[in-house]
Amino acid sequence: MKNKIISSENAKFEVSLKFFIKNKKKEILLLEMPENSSMAGFYDFPGGRIRESEKDLQFSKIIRRELLEELGKKILCKIKDIPVAISRHTYISKITKQKQYILWIFFEAEFNGGEIALSDEHKNYVWVDLNKKNYKKYFVRGPLEGAAHYLIKKMA
Repeated sequence: MKNKIISSENAKFEVSLKFFIKNKKKEILLLEMPENSSMAGFYDFPGGRIRESEKDLQFSKIIRRELLEELGKKILCKIKDIPVAISRHTYISKITKQKQYILWIFFEAEFNGGEIALSDEHKNYVWVDLNKKNYKKYFVRGPLEGAAHYLIKKMA
């Protein structure tokens, strides 16, 4: 039997910071994906990728930028800066036509009020009592893996 040659090259991922934002009822904020998205018909979590210019910036500043971009400047959240879950997400970029690999790092945040003003990346938002029985109907790929990791860890 021949030995299979395994590449020793490291995988290359972009990094995205995502958030489980909870309201006072312990519901989690989900963002509905638009029809032109590779995840149309499903939901995502607030957050996004670390930019090239942010490689040396404190995570707290990147986190704050992402929340303001996705949810508007009038949202009030208390962010817990310790990661609570991870996942991977892949899709074909509409711009480059190449497969994109993204490592998602999830954080928790408490919603303390204010007004949510969505960016044009999402079409709507909902607050959901996310649990092990219902999470699979909301997500695919990266969000699905992240929700599963978070819920399994949370219920342990």
